[in-house]
Amino acid sequence: MREYLLTLCITAAVTYLLTGPVRKFAIVAGAMPEIRARDVHREPTPRLGGIAMFFGLCAGLLVADHLTNLNEVFEKSNEPRALLSGAALIWLIGVLDDKFEIDALIKLGAQMIAAGVMVVQGLTILWLPIPFVGTVALTQWQGTLLTVALVVITINAVNFVDGLDGLAAGMVCIAAAAFFMYAYRIWYSYGIEAAAPATLFSAILMGMCLGFLPHNMHPARIFMGDSGSMLIGLILAAGAISITGQVDPDAMKLYVGSERNAVHQMVPVYIPLLMPLTIIAIPAADLILAIVRRTWKGQSPFAADRGHLHHRLLEVGHSHSRAVLIMYFWSALIGFGALAYSVNSASMWIVLGVAALSAVGLVLLLLPRFTPRAPLWAQSFLPPRYRRRKAMVAAASAPAEETQERTPVGAGVAGGVNGATALGDRTRVPRR
Repeated sequence: MREYLLTLCITAAVTYLLTGPVRKFAIVAGAMPEIRARDVHREPTPRLGGIAMFFGLCAGLLVADHLTNLNEVFEKSNEPRALLSGAALIWLIGVLDDKFEIDALIKLGAQMIAAGVMVVQGLTILWLPIPFVGTVALTQWQGTLLTVALVVITINAVNFVDGLDGLAAGMVCIAAAAFFMYAYRIWYSYGIEAAAPATLFSAILMGMCLGFLPHNMHPARIFMGDSGSMLIGLILAAGAISITGQVDPDAMKLYVGSERNAVHQMVPVYIPLLMPLTIIAIPAADLILAIVRRTWKGQSPFAADRGHLHHRLLEVGHSHSRAVLIMYFWSALIGFGALAYSVNSASMWIVLGVAALSAVGLVLLLLPRFTPRAPLWAQSFLPPRYRRRKAMVAAASAPAEETQERTPVGAGVAGGVNGATALGDRTRVPRR
């Protein structure tokens, strides 16, 4: 665990330190597109944040290669090299798109080629554990098509959700944390070395997102662009492919005892089928809704619009930060809920807890303009934006006549001295 944490910290540090110079480079290179109709930000913001994230990935893999325990991942498996090859290709296409706006079909073809590069080097799905059927071995063509489809769907789902400051990086970081805990459990509890690459990929992905988030939180100083969103989507898909298609379910020795116990114990084997879907549940739902919406209107499925989930949250009345936090909440609920169910599928408390948190999330969605009003003695425990000023409290409690006496003549009156621009001392009591 210490070596994974060291790799995570170094990846985060390299990404964080390089994002500042990359921002200056993006400004000089002119990678600051004009504000489009679907954009939320109001000022031109540089892109190319994926450059810092890619070098963070390289630093994480380089450090892991020189650590004692993680070095075995590179010696016994070719998956890290396959990931780096596919990531380099998709990152290069993303950089060109951030600068020159490449056509959507060209990007789709590049995503398929990057997935094919990983398949050629061994990062592919070999078999699938299907409930009530068992482990089904896939042919080479079936594994290749399934791998390419999963990579393309994950990349575009993450790319579609990248519409608010810090949204994509935060959601992928939460998903990577849940996936890291699941993969580490498979590797540590069951002693399966084939789960080590997926654990490493998740740790590095968390480091990339954590290092980039301080620069990308609202108001963002730099965007990751397609070079970053497609990159983290590829790594997320690579981890899911590694632990789904490479880990042999028979190695867990779960087929012991009665049939009912075997069904409950096989849940950790079936979770890899669901975990990639739960990780990108919200981005995938946004992707499907966008395709249906644009096709219904007679537009291209790749045409951009302002109908994404985060745009709808803003239209409802949520602020930028609150909309991002709500998306974080749902991502964490789905990802960690699936993780908890894989650990103990027989516990009813997990289902009840997920249902209760879902109700809380629905309440948050229905109260976009709710502002907490705490008593005066609790003001110091609240964020500054939610504190009530003492002057406002005094004005609210003061009699109306006293307030009128302290209001200067001509304040707010158009016919006063020089109108609303009168010079002199202003009242300290704000208007009610």
